[in-house]
Amino acid sequence: MSTKKNYHPSTIAIHSGNQPDPSTGAVATPIFQTSTYAQESPGVHKGYEYGRTQNPTRTALETTIADLENGKYCSAFASGMAAIDAITRLLSPNDTLLCSNDLYGGAYRFFSQVLGKYGIKTKFIDFISEDISQHIDESTKMLWFETPTNPLMQIIDIKRIADKAHAINPNILVCVDNTFATPYLQRPLDLGVDIVSHSLTKYMGGHSDVIMGATVCNDPKVAERISFFQNACGGVPGPQDCYLIQRGIKTLPLRMERHSQNAETIAQYLEQHPKVSKVNYPALKSHLQHDLAKKQMPKGATGMVSFYLKDATLEKTFEVIKHFHLFTIAESLGAVESLVGHPASMTHASIPREEREAVGVTDTLIRFSVGIENIDDLLEDIEQALNS
Repeated sequence: MSTKKNYHPSTIAIHSGNQPDPSTGAVATPIFQTSTYAQESPGVHKGYEYGRTQNPTRTALETTIADLENGKYCSAFASGMAAIDAITRLLSPNDTLLCSNDLYGGAYRFFSQVLGKYGIKTKFIDFISEDISQHIDESTKMLWFETPTNPLMQIIDIKRIADKAHAINPNILVCVDNTFATPYLQRPLDLGVDIVSHSLTKYMGGHSDVIMGATVCNDPKVAERISFFQNACGGVPGPQDCYLIQRGIKTLPLRMERHSQNAETIAQYLEQHPKVSKVNYPALKSHLQHDLAKKQMPKGATGMVSFYLKDATLEKTFEVIKHFHLFTIAESLGAVESLVGHPASMTHASIPREEREAVGVTDTLIRFSVGIENIDDLLEDIEQALNS
């Protein structure tokens, strides 16, 4: 059931893609644990023929995600990186991918170490301070950026970038990774983007128990090609994983509101702390893109916060991180529990030191994925760790 045109995102999250099972009346979407489907005769079937190509549980999830993003087509993948891989397969040898230089380390690794072997060039620039039109030439076929960015929480003007790129070449594909914001906080397709990417592992699933990714778009030709890669390359999720993500999405609006509330309170607290030199969080008035963040993400600024320790060393930064009790030291983000990480040695370690430090990912940078625990308990944990 598609509901995107009639209801608020909170209602879409619960009802889109969900309808009582016709055979039993089950309210929850069944897990269709099957690899193949019976056919009346060769090529005559009920819309499903082989588990890699289609699965009803996956179809339900893809409907939900497309509706939340106000898109027409969604393809789900076994991971966020598999989704990125499928999108970049739209490129050909000698094409150029113009990419923001503040991004997830795994995406950087893929763009710099994998695509190049197939003749695809990647150019990294600052999408905030630099004029993208000066970097687009006839070989530029795709733009890629995150907003908010990982881990510096910068906000890139989605509409400005999309409009400028399409004015130069209407066929350029503008792609946004919407993992940090989720479609509850922002909808890039509504702002002129061609393709949205998600690591569903994070906020969409929200419980640290599944790895998945997805793409969403409105162009039927682009959707057809991505769907082809989904089937031909085989990076598909299983029905159990699809079920878990769809179950997680039902509480996405509630969780994003709490994540954002907790994160903003923590960011304000950190900004006044004598052992912190700078806090990166878009809802703070001190943030350079604060006004844009309020316009682009009016419902909240998500649960990610990063900050720099004052007068610290790498050893001291590690010591602080090890003293957290409620903030678990771990990779990933976006789940109900709070996590703490050291981007330079964890999520962004694959980026050469010179390049990551040039954008601000230094040894004294700490990243929080703020969970939905009681805020007083989280603040107490931060205070004792910083004073360790």
